[in-house]
Amino acid sequence: MRFVMLIYENQAAFAERDKGPDSAYIGAWRAYHQALLKANAYLGGAPLKASDTATTVRVKDGKRRVQDGPFAEAKEQLGGFILLELPSLDAALDWAAKCPATGWGAVEVRPEDVDCHEAVIQGRA
Repeated sequence: MRFVMLIYENQAAFAERDKGPDSAYIGAWRAYHQALLKANAYLGGAPLKASDTATTVRVKDGKRRVQDGPFAEAKEQLGGFILLELPSLDAALDWAAKCPATGWGAVEVRPEDVDCHEAVIQGRA
């Protein structure tokens, strides 16, 4: 089964990213990433820039509306995502509990919507 882990972090965690590749923050993420690779669970993922770099797009009455910055203010913001292949939700929750972000933020785990995905890709040539 495929799962997405949505990583939510606070501003302090985002600031830790700027301390360089030898920081404790990067070290924790590096170790976690290596463990996911060793377990053959990692399919992909990426950290995201802070929400103040975001642009929100909506279409209303056929017109595109663009808003700079995040749509809503929050203490935590989406900091990244990880796509995993695991045998069960329990296994995904175990990996989420090991995620460094649980110490300063939150990790949301969602299963892939396989039926929707299949319906979308069936139309390709």
